[in-house]
Order: sequence, then structure tokens, then C-alpha cells
Amino acid sequence: MKQFKTILFSEPEPSIGQITLNRPENLNAITFEMLDEFSELFQILSQEDSIRVVILTGEGRGFCSGADLKNASHIFDSGALTDPESFLRIAQEKFSGLVLGLRKIPQTIIAAVNGVAAGGGFAMTLGSDFIVATPDAYFIPSFINIGLSGGEMGTSYFLPRFVGLSRATEILCTGRNIYADEAERIGLVVKIVPQEELIETALSYAKMMISKSVGGLRLTKRVLEANSAAPSLEAALNLENRNQTIMAFSGDFARLVKSFVEEKK
Repeated sequence: MKQFKTILFSEPEPSIGQITLNRPENLNAITFEMLDEFSELFQILSQEDSIRVVILTGEGRGFCSGADLKNASHIFDSGALTDPESFLRIAQEKFSGLVLGLRKIPQTIIAAVNGVAAGGGFAMTLGSDFIVATPDAYFIPSFINIGLSGGEMGTSYFLPRFVGLSRATEILCTGRNIYADEAERIGLVVKIVPQEELIETALSYAKMMISKSVGGLRLTKRVLEANSAAPSLEAALNLENRNQTIMAFSGDFARLVKSFVEEKK
């Protein structure tokens, strides 16, 4: 696997990858170099069948403080703010592409959050499949606090699906901090664990997942992605029926059912 500067990729267990944001001196703030490295890594992972689950975390005392505004100064210097099309291409689509990349790769993604996840960092956690966090973790939807709208990098798509439309509206319109205990209570985080247990907890979930069939795991991510916005129950059922038919003929289904029946006997 290629080595990167702003992110680290490792394989702590067979079939399990770990992406670590690696700018701890800047609370892992997102730079354009990081966006390019993520794009390259996503291309690799999309073809990497041996990696089935990915843990996403941050080095040091925080997960990610969002966009590195100092690094983004060249956007202002380039005159992009006088041309909406240039700003869309140079900045907006580059940042949103990060979350789109998280959703497009076939691996299930577990966000392991310590400390702050602000702005783009918050969006990255929402773009993961689920979140585990430490007691000192907190989430900041900071976009509205700097003169933007609260909908950025998929937040207006994902957050209502995590916590409901009314609560998501309140959070995105106030830009307030969501601390770990509240995040767990409202369903944003699935589990709070001590700092020293964070990665091990994420690994325990990942190990359970890789014990399942390859196709079953991948198609579960796809069906959840598609059916979260299904136009009807019938449309959702049609996709589920297609996936189950594919898996019924994969070989694992018959073998596992037979094993289950024999075990019961």
C-alpha cells in the first residue's frame, strides 16, 4: 500500500484497514493535499478486495477540526470568490468529494472519534457507517458559524437520518456542540468507551463483520445506502429481493443454512 503524508493506512488485523488522519499538530485539519490523498486511497480501496472493513480515526488529541482555513487562503488569493463556478470546482466539489468517496468504497466504515470532530470532520463521521467515541468526543456542525449554510458535505442528508429532521434542524441551525453523552443518547454514536479502548472496540465490531460473507457485507452497505432514500416500500423490497437472490446462489447461503440445521440437530 502506498505511503501518504497527511493520512496513514495500516492493516491492524487481516481484512481490516485503518485510516488515521495524520496532522496532529493541527488537530488533523483537512488540507487540499489531504483531499487528494484520500481520493487516491479511495481508488485503491475500491479495488482492494482483501480489505473488507475500514476504521477511520485521528492521530493525537482530536479526530478532525475541519478544513484548515490557513491552508485554504490561496482560494481567496486566487480570486475564486469572485467566480462562483471556480469556487465550486476548486473548493466545494473537492471537499464534498471526500464524503462521496467514503460512501462509494465497498468497505464498511467505522468512525472511531476522540476529541473534536468539527466541520468537515463532523461530516466525515456522518459519512461513515457508524460511530464509536470516547467520553471527551464532541461534534461541531460549524458551517453556519462562519457564514455558510448548515448543509455542507452531506450534513443535511445524513444528520436527519441519524437523529430525525427536527433535531437535525436545531443542530445545524445553531451550530452548537454535541457532546459525547448527548451524541449517544440521540443515536449519533453507537457506543462510548474510554480512550484506551477506542480502537480495540472498533476492531471488535470489525472482527464480527469480517466473519460474515464477503457479498453479504458489501450488499448490506449498498442496500442501506439505497433504501435510506427509497421512494416506496415496494422499491426497497425489490432491491432487497434482488440482493437476497444473488446471495442465495453465492454458495454461502446453502452451506450456512445446512450448518445451522445440523447444529440444531
